[in-house]
Amino acid sequence: MSTRLLSFLNDIENSLRSGDAPVAADGLETARSVNYHSGLARLAVSAKTDAKVRQTLGAVLLQTFSLADGSRCLKVFLSWTGTRSEVIHAIYARPGIDWTTEAQQVASLWLDGRARASDAVHSDAVHSDESLAVAG
Repeated sequence: MSTRLLSFLNDIENSLRSGDAPVAADGLETARSVNYHSGLARLAVSAKTDAKVRQTLGAVLLQTFSLADGSRCLKVFLSWTGTRSEVIHAIYARPGIDWTTEAQQVASLWLDGRARASDAVHSDAVHSDESLAVAG
């Protein structure tokens, strides 16, 4: 299963680029890191706002491990910049699993969470502006 980490990250990245990304697909940048020995992988997602500036959007962290019965599990941690919320999603290795579909679901979960995080940041900015106006 740990040899699947990099290919699974690649499938997630491809799904992010082909889906309703928070920025145009050509402005979306990712950075991957994988530690096969410890079964950990990370995909950092950022937006290229201009030639030198990049805005971090969030990350997808993967952890693979063996369950007590000897089966394998891939745990996915999704996080977004500007919010404390995160989503944890477990994928259990089973016969006939479609890893590409699982990666598409992870990308969809990340995009949905990013949209909610953006809405929350904009909502907080509006509320703070209203508070300043009321305070005078």
